Amino acid sequence: MQMEKKSYTFEEIKQKLVNYCVYQDRCHAEVEQKMREFLLIDEAKEEIILYLLKENYLNEERFTRSYIRGKFYIKHWGKTKIKMNLKQKQISERLINSCFDEIDDSDYENTIRKIFEGYYSKQIGLKEYQKKTKTIKHLMSKGFEYEKIIDIFE
Repeated sequence: MQMEKKSYTFEEIKQKLVNYCVYQDRCHAEVEQKMREFLLIDEAKEEIILYLLKENYLNEERFTRSYIRGKFYIKHWGKTKIKMNLKQKQISERLINSCFDEIDDSDYENTIRKIFEGYYSKQIGLKEYQKKTKTIKHLMSKGFEYEKIIDIFE
């Protein structure tokens, strides 16, 4: 059964998108994706985007910084995985790289060390090199750079 799309006025749509951005930082791609739910002409979309930018509801740098903090400090992702996911959200490499200062270098190393030790200690009945290989693979799957992982254990 096809759901009847409720129609909204331009102002209602604009307010919905303001609320969407206020709830949590968003990037342009997410806002544009959200706009597809509403039947808007290009001029209306543009006007809403400009309004969100002007009123600072939409701020790509703020989004990128909060995304990096959240994915690292809460999810314990490495920079490779964070960068890959931000690129999927159409954030420029230049912006991503300039925002990585949100992650403290010593926090980054400590996190690698902590994940390594935690995972490594759970590898039971394996030879030393197997435990190390599995643990390095695990850290790389979480987005940590091979060089960084190796540096810590040399």
